[in-house]
Amino acid sequence: MRAISVKDGRGPASAMFIDDSFPDPVVRNDRILVQIKAFGLNRMDIWQRQANYPYKLPEETHGNTMGVEFSGVVLDLGPECSSGKFHVGDRVFGLVYGGAYAERLTISEKMLMHLPPELSFEEGAGIPETFFTASQAINLVGSIPPNANVLIHAGASGVGQSAIQVAHLAGAKKIFATAGSPQKCDLARSLGADFAINYRAGEDFAEVVERETDGHGVDLIVDLIGTDYWEGNVKSAAVDSRIVVIALMSGSKIPNFDMRPLLTKRVWICTTTLRVRQPEYQVKVKDFFVEKILPALAERKIKTVIDKVYSWSQIRDAHERMEANQNAGKLICTVD
Repeated sequence: MRAISVKDGRGPASAMFIDDSFPDPVVRNDRILVQIKAFGLNRMDIWQRQANYPYKLPEETHGNTMGVEFSGVVLDLGPECSSGKFHVGDRVFGLVYGGAYAERLTISEKMLMHLPPELSFEEGAGIPETFFTASQAINLVGSIPPNANVLIHAGASGVGQSAIQVAHLAGAKKIFATAGSPQKCDLARSLGADFAINYRAGEDFAEVVERETDGHGVDLIVDLIGTDYWEGNVKSAAVDSRIVVIALMSGSKIPNFDMRPLLTKRVWICTTTLRVRQPEYQVKVKDFFVEKILPALAERKIKTVIDKVYSWSQIRDAHERMEANQNAGKLICTVD
């Protein structure tokens, strides 16, 4: 089997290549063998490529092969798979601990999903990681209240785009998003953000939130930034609000940290990850997504925004584009 490898086990994008020496995955227990048609790229893939992943990777990473989301066609089913749930030839997509940068993989049937006929393989490959993460942050951890004001950082990132749409789907009153260019702000607004704040233009999101909520603040903040936005987040938070931290792009340490404002406003600080969680939790997130979010994707009420589609033979170019933050949407590779 062929899969993407990194020369010497770690390195820059230029060290990536298609390796034809991988063993074929074995179908066992409740696992399903899938022929991969496309896979999505995520920032965690850069960290894994560089051997700088911040958490211990789960054992089930398919030989440390990168890639956590894919779409494809069912090739075979394990002996413990449920009768009638999946069949050979079904169009499917899913989220895995690793191994999607390959021709084939196996996945527990509990984490596999039918790909709606309205969605292409390329679209399906760009959905699981960002929409699972967004659903987790907005609904399962953030417990978004009715008519909430919501602030979403990195609004033009894959997770940010999904979070804007999930919040809108949940009935948010006002959605604020931060982004780094006029074009990315336009994208955030097109997906449902009422206000898009361009941080590179010197706009202060805390000031915008205060002005547009008449001083009430936001009821939920989804933060992918960390250190640089901490002070502004606390200023923007409403009484009894939640800040859900899902990434730390600017760092994890907060200088001169003062807990008083959090206590005064009774702010909940929540943190969450997804890839390193136990299978039972991931199944819970998947089930929520299938019930509450996937129908809206199939009906085109919400969407995954694809920045560019590459052949997997162009994996170096795709990684370089992602690493340079040039994309405004998902980067997808097709397996051919």
